[in-house]
Amino acid sequence: MDKYKELKEEAFLANLEIPKQGLAIYTWGNVSAFDSNLGVFAIKPSGVSYDKLQISDMVVIDLEGNKVDGDLNPSSDTQTHLQLYKHFEGINGITHTHSPYATAWAQAMKSIPLLGTTHADHLANPIICTKPLSKEYVENGYEKNTGILIYETFKDPSTAQEILNVGKFPNTPISPKENPMVLVGGHGPFSWGKDALSSVYNARVLEEVAKMAMWVNSINPSFNQLPNHITNKHYQRKHGKNAYYGQK
Repeated sequence: MDKYKELKEEAFLANLEIPKQGLAIYTWGNVSAFDSNLGVFAIKPSGVSYDKLQISDMVVIDLEGNKVDGDLNPSSDTQTHLQLYKHFEGINGITHTHSPYATAWAQAMKSIPLLGTTHADHLANPIICTKPLSKEYVENGYEKNTGILIYETFKDPSTAQEILNVGKFPNTPISPKENPMVLVGGHGPFSWGKDALSSVYNARVLEEVAKMAMWVNSINPSFNQLPNHITNKHYQRKHGKNAYYGQK
């Protein structure tokens, strides 16, 4: 019996959502699914197109970076996923794509300001963009250090790229649970969630919010951010202790 069967199936189905949701073309994305009890995650194999992907192709990796199941090479972003699982408690799925709008913000090296209620429905802060990786980080474990940079940025967000027309983030840590998405400066978006499909959902939300923010900036470049009382209302009605959005 394959003890990783369910985990590989979860990762497989989540990866198929990438092209379905228009988040990437060709092989420009990957999803992983983590099992905290087993201490392993299943991830898409490197360079395999979505239309040819099989459950058996999924590669299982432990938190030491060892391949424990699978015949193919894992995604080139595996070490980034590994670092996020090690540093961000409670996440069980990670998605990385090069979706165009989110990637455009990352390449422009700008954090996405909180401009409207669509954004506020999902997180109560701007979407942070890290600084680009240093030469040392690139030359000494690029993918690993991408994950470390994300962790370091959430720990001290004042190091992040400025928010358009607003300024810098404070130096107080940002919760990865409450802010399940990030832009890596010069690279692209990563998102995470309670499981693999949730991480894809957050990737799709990020792409749509990035698109809206780009249009808002083109229509009214001087607009800074949604007023806090509206932001708080929309976030709390979905995520607060007295949330009332949806069905019980």
